[in-house]
Amino acid sequence: MAFNDTKNFYDVLGVEAGSTEAEIKSAYRKLARKYHPDVNNSSEAIEMFKQITKAYEILSDSDKRKKYDMVNGIFASPKQQTTSQKAQEEYQESVKKTYTSSFEKEKFSQNEKKQKKQRNKTSFFKTLQYFFSKFSRYKRAKNIYKPQKGVNINTDVTITPEEVITGSKRIINIRTTESCPKCHGHRFVNGGKCAECNGKGVVTVTKKITVTIPKGIKDGAKLRLKGEGATGKNGGANGDVYIVVRVETKNQMHFDKLNIYYNVPITPYEAALGAEVSIPAFDGNIKLKIPQNTSSGQKFRIAGQGIKKHNKIGDLIVTVSIEFSHDLSEDELRLYEQLKNLSKDEVRKNFDYRN
Repeated sequence: MAFNDTKNFYDVLGVEAGSTEAEIKSAYRKLARKYHPDVNNSSEAIEMFKQITKAYEILSDSDKRKKYDMVNGIFASPKQQTTSQKAQEEYQESVKKTYTSSFEKEKFSQNEKKQKKQRNKTSFFKTLQYFFSKFSRYKRAKNIYKPQKGVNINTDVTITPEEVITGSKRIINIRTTESCPKCHGHRFVNGGKCAECNGKGVVTVTKKITVTIPKGIKDGAKLRLKGEGATGKNGGANGDVYIVVRVETKNQMHFDKLNIYYNVPITPYEAALGAEVSIPAFDGNIKLKIPQNTSSGQKFRIAGQGIKKHNKIGDLIVTVSIEFSHDLSEDELRLYEQLKNLSKDEVRKNFDYRN
């Protein structure tokens, strides 16, 4: 097949003027396979390939094809065009447009480029917006079904100083969630929303938990109960319970680093005669021997009975204070009267208001 400049683009592709876009595309592919430089690198074949490519570029674009037909007076068959009279009128009109001033043609070309650029820009942003929107929907949908850990629950418990020394167990009540017993977390029963949990998959319950308070715990320490929190979603792990321990403030006991300070009241006769008092310690109650003639405010140190931490251990320091009842019987009052008469102590002998 030979090509020359006298043939129009339809002849170049070997199709009729009324051919459809599919027929033109098919014809171009057949010729391209035959004359493509990768297949036939002769100079004649290369020139042929350029002509069929140019012909296809014009005829595959409906606007360019229409202008080409009008300028060259090519009229398609009735199945593609209207009457020949109308085609002739369109041809004449196109001839007029072809011979418009160069200024108007240039202006039209610039406007067309500007509009095309604006259309491309708008199309790009719409495409970008579409993909961002699609990605956001996908991400949200993915997160809905992603395993999620249950919510952690925070609470606190107050213990006595004695419990710090001995340790203890406490029962606390917490409000948490657990898997719905009816739908087992699936949210639906027999195709409908579960009435038990209202489609949530979980129900709110009050649960009793036993907490072990270790010996030597400090005020403000936090205990963690793993898996005792709210139920996880979509097979996720349960949350945890965090308990902040508060030590009740009492005048008779306080802590300083590893040492325990204890204020113990004793009676006047215990101070005078001596006695044994029971003191709570880590290893159980211990006996503290109060010697005769003990004074109020006197301190006693018991080594190794303080708080144990990092292979170190503190001491237990006991301060005694002499106290007596404010509801004395008649017999007790008579005994105190006898004691006053027998006593030769001058406890204010060295007391001077001026010093």
